[in-house]
Amino acid sequence: MSITVVHLLRHGKVQNPADILYGRLPGYRLASSGRAMAAGVADHLAGSDVTYLAASSLQRAQETAAPLAAIFGLPVLTDDRVIEAANDFEGLSFSLATIRSRQGALGNARNLAKFRDPRRPSWGEPYLEIAHRMLAAIYTAVNAADGHEAVLVSHQLPIVTVRRFLQGQRLWHDPRHRECSVASLTSLTFRDGVFESARYSEPVAAIPAVNDPVDDSLPAAVAVLTAAKDPEVVADTVLQVKASDAVLTDPALTDPALADAALSDAVARAKGDAAT
Repeated sequence: MSITVVHLLRHGKVQNPADILYGRLPGYRLASSGRAMAAGVADHLAGSDVTYLAASSLQRAQETAAPLAAIFGLPVLTDDRVIEAANDFEGLSFSLATIRSRQGALGNARNLAKFRDPRRPSWGEPYLEIAHRMLAAIYTAVNAADGHEAVLVSHQLPIVTVRRFLQGQRLWHDPRHRECSVASLTSLTFRDGVFESARYSEPVAAIPAVNDPVDDSLPAAVAVLTAAKDPEVVADTVLQVKASDAVLTDPALTDPALADAALSDAVARAKGDAAT
């Protein structure tokens, strides 16, 4: 008889002071609190028999997996079957401030039609497709870690969806009632390859899920230029984090004057993309 446990680990707290629905967007790293969570979960699992470790390709998942890789001496296999769900509202804000000011995702009347069918859902990747790809990754882990334990670093909606699927629950649900906090573990037990039970735990719940100070989250090139730039221009640049990240590797950033021009150009291009 073979007992295999697959731990579905949600990534730690992401640095996201603007409350952007970041989805699969690149460049969203863990906040300092998220890194502490990742280290804490690794310590919590240190006595476990983990022989397989995989994570989605997104930065926050890879950073959450890193302490586990160090403790268990395992490579982090990238498996995008456990990646965040696709979402039409990616890059928009769902903060209370933007909702009240009629900005962000809910401030645009054209977005309201995307809420027409919450059972599928109509605004993103179908729940059933999420469940199927997650199951494929889970059974790969079950086979690879047969008789031992595995960790898959994933994201909230995929973890909740596959758990509901395995437990025979309907897949559509109220997201406010999800049991999947940052850095939580949803541990699935398989007996001879057959799903038997699920257990939920929050080993690092004592660590507050807080953002770093805002200035700490700026891309390096923006931070270097902050003192020399007009405050309004800096604020405009910071709001376009994607754009500023896109030019971080540009050699022009070694020259302050060229860096300023590069950032301005990136912001202008981002605004043009947003307008289409």
